[in-house]
Amino acid sequence: MPPKEATEKVAEDQSSFLRSTRKVRDFFSIPAPVKQLFDLVPVVTYPPNQVPLRAPKPARIPSLYVFSKDQDAAAGRPSFNPSCLKWQTFLNIAGVDHRLVSSNNHSSPTGSLPFLLPAIYGSNTSQDSLVPIASNKFVKYATEHGGNVEESSTMRYGAYQSLLDHRIRNAWLYTLYLEPLNFSAVAYPLYVSPTSSNSLVRASISHQLRAAAEAELLKHTSIIDTDDLYSEADKAFEALSILLGDDSWFFGNDKPALFDASVFAYTQLLLDDELGWREKKLCRALRRRANLVQHRERLLVRYFGGP
Repeated sequence: MPPKEATEKVAEDQSSFLRSTRKVRDFFSIPAPVKQLFDLVPVVTYPPNQVPLRAPKPARIPSLYVFSKDQDAAAGRPSFNPSCLKWQTFLNIAGVDHRLVSSNNHSSPTGSLPFLLPAIYGSNTSQDSLVPIASNKFVKYATEHGGNVEESSTMRYGAYQSLLDHRIRNAWLYTLYLEPLNFSAVAYPLYVSPTSSNSLVRASISHQLRAAAEAELLKHTSIIDTDDLYSEADKAFEALSILLGDDSWFFGNDKPALFDASVFAYTQLLLDDELGWREKKLCRALRRRANLVQHRERLLVRYFGGP
């Protein structure tokens, strides 16, 4: 194409593009009568909506949301859930003042309990400082807020923590959810009954809980061997008993720490007769270790006011 014709073609394309752009702009522009109306009635920016009434409420001290009965939470009694009880005990040990709030997973921003809602210190408290804190940040929170946090630096720590996270937890899942007598006597009134009065809803939740426990156990084995689960938990209790020895606290510490809270989270619940255990294999395995029983009693008296 000759240069002159090419130049004319470019100019024509640019003109066509500008005409199309004006049409699009005109299409989305506000008609003059409407614009005059908006000029007379300016746009008003409303403040953000208030937090829903059922949402967590900030308080003058941090609020720890846990599985608990309302009356037990009000009295500061131990949670009936091991994960919640571990961190409830840790905060008590660290000296972090807090209040308990009876809750469930549906109210948690992370989908699980526990979580901590920081305290509100006045009208100037920023919204960013009221973001719920997940349990994996509790140690950091306690350290930053004057908590007395001490933890063992021994290389054996991870190995013994593994006993709790796997052998004892697996046996706990089985004895609570998959032992029929214990599910009816313990798990059902704690986790199912409070959720609904509808029998179909309760049946569905029961199935979900048992299925979730079974699926968790099958992550580690192709079949669920009951005898093996209890045998491994028994060995784990023996190892913990040997580790504790004649000391008051694990790893020879002068005061309890996070590991003590982790052990207490299971020993307290297995030794709590008020929960109504019917099948007591795991409870008996623990009771055979007198120093673990005494360890539980020391923590119960010191941080929860006794039995």
